[in-house]
Amino acid sequence: MARKPIETPNGPFEATWESLLDHRPPQWYVDGKFGIFVHWGPYCVPAFGNEWYPRQMYLQGTPEFEHHLKTYGPHKEFGYKDFIPRFRAQRFSAEAWAEVFAKSGARFVVPVAEHHDGFAMYDSSFSQWCATRMGPKRDVLGELAEAVRARGMVFGASTHRAEHWWFMNGGMAFESDVQDPRYADFYGPAKPDSVQPNQVFLEDWLARTCEIVDKYRTQLIWFDWWIEQPVFKPYLRRFAAYLYNRGWEWDLGVAINYKNDAYPPGTAVWDIERGGLSSMHPFFWQTDTAVAKNSWGYVDGMDYKTPTHIIGDLVDIVSKNGALLLNVGPRADGTIPQEDQRILRSIGSWLRVNGEAIYGTRPWRVYGEGPTQVLEGHFTDTKRAGYTGQDVRFTSRGRSLLYAILLGWPGEIATVRSLGADLRLCERPVREVRLLGCRHRLEWERRPEGLRVRLPAKPPCDHAYALKITL
Repeated sequence: MARKPIETPNGPFEATWESLLDHRPPQWYVDGKFGIFVHWGPYCVPAFGNEWYPRQMYLQGTPEFEHHLKTYGPHKEFGYKDFIPRFRAQRFSAEAWAEVFAKSGARFVVPVAEHHDGFAMYDSSFSQWCATRMGPKRDVLGELAEAVRARGMVFGASTHRAEHWWFMNGGMAFESDVQDPRYADFYGPAKPDSVQPNQVFLEDWLARTCEIVDKYRTQLIWFDWWIEQPVFKPYLRRFAAYLYNRGWEWDLGVAINYKNDAYPPGTAVWDIERGGLSSMHPFFWQTDTAVAKNSWGYVDGMDYKTPTHIIGDLVDIVSKNGALLLNVGPRADGTIPQEDQRILRSIGSWLRVNGEAIYGTRPWRVYGEGPTQVLEGHFTDTKRAGYTGQDVRFTSRGRSLLYAILLGWPGEIATVRSLGADLRLCERPVREVRLLGCRHRLEWERRPEGLRVRLPAKPPCDHAYALKITL
């Protein structure tokens, strides 16, 4: 547990909501728009269900519980801890991962430092149950930080330690190794989730999180939902002041991600899991989602999204003042599956053509137009229909550059209705219209019903198509 109380470093921020409102999302984040999330840990060894296998395997009656009994035997004899020696990561290469991420066009990378299961993927001074002492016996986070930064990307980390308070509590309901006192520091308190964490756990949570910041100079810390519990509030303020003052001390832009109402708006960056917004948001925000629909960590039988689907979401999110954090799930041996890599390469190819319509842009007066409805909230990103050639999203760069991104190929003529001559959305005259990736000049005309653009016979790229409009 925590060795001594954490003190706020010297700097301009205090552990009050009023003080934290003075913090702004850093430029690298607001400009970067696209990052990579990585879920990797011992839960990839069984590769069954999803990354919640360590919890589900102890919940009687679940498919994971039955699978575990059938495949590995009774939980008292083979528990979750026994997957760790099999989590060898023998083919893990931080350099290879960072190269894949760089080619995807990502501007920041956020591996999981510790998931709900309590196994730290970094050099923890608080627990022997970490990647430097067990399993890979390597400082996974440290190696990734070095490789990612060497390629010009910003390094962050997620910690899901808060959920460890209750995550393994299913093992308290029947004879299992969760009840063995020899493993109490790994399986955690295993309390009911209706019980609020005590001060010892909360101080330990804060100390572990601050250690990640100090050891790896993480510029983004991502939190899952359970930190919204009332007893966490003073610790959330203390952590934010800690991180923001460290960023000030290091002269590095830093940020925190949160879900729901854990932090007040404007004190950190709001995150929506596997979903989005139906309209523009006044504060910079983020979606976290994954290349697969069924799991964040690697499992046998990944159900993948298409690059078209993901790029459509990226464009929609950016048009509404957001960023996309896209997850991949490496195998237990440390390799990133080929399909994950193929999807990332497709996104990278698209961004090489259209990146100027994404990176460094800001929202326009309206986010877009078109018939496809985007549902709002968590777990909605697979519930929308596919985008059409009439769905358009806008981004801007200064006063004179506007990008109208067509989320489908409309055919011979594209009509951007928001730029109709009779509308007051754009009083400035249109001076030039180009299609990113196309060398040929385009014929266009601004009519009352919209800006009509004659497109080339062949699309210049796949997935979405950016009109660059000079005003």
